[in-house]
Amino acid sequence: MRFSVVLLFLLFSTKLFAQNKPVQGFVVDQDSKLRLAKVYIYNPSSDEGIYNNTKGEFTANVKPGDTLFAALSGYAMDTVIYKGQSAIVFQLKSLSIKLKEVQIVGKKPTPQEQYSQNLKEYKSALQRGSTKDPFSLGPSGAGLSIDVIYNLLSRQGRNARRLQAILERDYHEAIIDYRFRPDYVKAVTGINDADLNDFIVQYRPTYQFVLTASDYSFVQFIKNSYASYKRNPAAFRLPKLPRLSLQTNP
Repeated sequence: MRFSVVLLFLLFSTKLFAQNKPVQGFVVDQDSKLRLAKVYIYNPSSDEGIYNNTKGEFTANVKPGDTLFAALSGYAMDTVIYKGQSAIVFQLKSLSIKLKEVQIVGKKPTPQEQYSQNLKEYKSALQRGSTKDPFSLGPSGAGLSIDVIYNLLSRQGRNARRLQAILERDYHEAIIDYRFRPDYVKAVTGINDADLNDFIVQYRPTYQFVLTASDYSFVQFIKNSYASYKRNPAAFRLPKLPRLSLQTNP
């Protein structure tokens, strides 16, 4: 009887293990189709979170039916359901302001409103990473909260804090976009449309500067940066990620 139970357990464990397998994948920009690096890939089914490499590639342990999330600061989150495909492809949509003129119907949320909405949407997941109020009061007196200790040490807590950091970075980037707008930069510098996007990418200000700079200081920053850009348009230009084909097994 004991042997049968052990055999049944081994067969069940082998079946579970066989269901999970490493699958390759990569992440690209939805518009440019260029590879994106430092993207956080999360599988809630296994509570496993990883970052892809500098080539935009990753390998994740998944089983059919798993839903994977990809998150990167400045991009909308993307999800993929694994259905046995040979490769997993994420296509992230940029949240930055586009140069094409569009008609906006209704009120666009401010960065603060969007950040508050994100916190509400991911409230349950973020609570797993909370480390506030480490002390608790009980019948025997004060002590460390078991929930806080679990959040600090558990994998769920670490993943929740990574998600919190991504949401905060998105909020900081939205604040910069809110002030360092293409139309505003063009009005200050008179730069042509062909160079506008290249300039605002290379001379993007920091979050701290955007928060503290006066209107006069901000205009001077844009003018001085544009003078440097005209002297050397490629001074801070980052090289594009190489277009590499992902080899998969047939």
